[in-house]
Amino acid sequence: MKFFIDTANLQEIQEAHDLGVLDGVTTNPSLMAKEGIFGHDNVMAHYKKICEIVDGDISAEVIATDYETIIKEGEFLAELHPNIVVKVPMIRDGVKAIRYFSEKGIKTNCTLVFSAGQAILAAKAGATYVSPFVGRLDDVSTDGMQLIDQIVQIYSNYGYQTQVLAASVRHVMHLVQCAEIGADVVTCPLNVITSLLNHPLTDIGLSKFLADHAKGNK
Repeated sequence: MKFFIDTANLQEIQEAHDLGVLDGVTTNPSLMAKEGIFGHDNVMAHYKKICEIVDGDISAEVIATDYETIIKEGEFLAELHPNIVVKVPMIRDGVKAIRYFSEKGIKTNCTLVFSAGQAILAAKAGATYVSPFVGRLDDVSTDGMQLIDQIVQIYSNYGYQTQVLAASVRHVMHLVQCAEIGADVVTCPLNVITSLLNHPLTDIGLSKFLADHAKGNK
């Protein structure tokens, strides 16, 4: 399973990269705004900085919601760097645009997916990735993991090549459950990835090893 980090913060991206387990990055307009990055030129420059850090797929989201402008924005984004994946919302014109991009060999990430039916449309249109939002479904008392399970099963049934990218992953159990189900990718904040390091028995065991080593060197 691939690990993507869901952020626009360069320091966090660098830290995840330095850990040696980072496969890619996902961003969106909200994450850019959180870092104080506004304006077309500044956003494009920031994508380039991310691509300099990470040798993997970088999802860059279109702002447009109509077909012609989605195509225009998507083609511009794709030309920024070979690792850019055009992130397109699950709407009618978005699905049409994904088909266009697929035929042009441009990688896409279909975002804001909340149902298996939407995921089927994305796969049939040729999306490289589909992003079901686990945490946001949990927020409305719906089982986000059940959706991941459904999509993985459906894609397996028909041999769809679209990768299941579990988004809105908020804690370690989300991530582990995605791995159990067979999601191709998880994208999450840095703290979720680093939390995988933690276990009290690891801490206790290491403390004992170090203490015993110190005794032996006295």
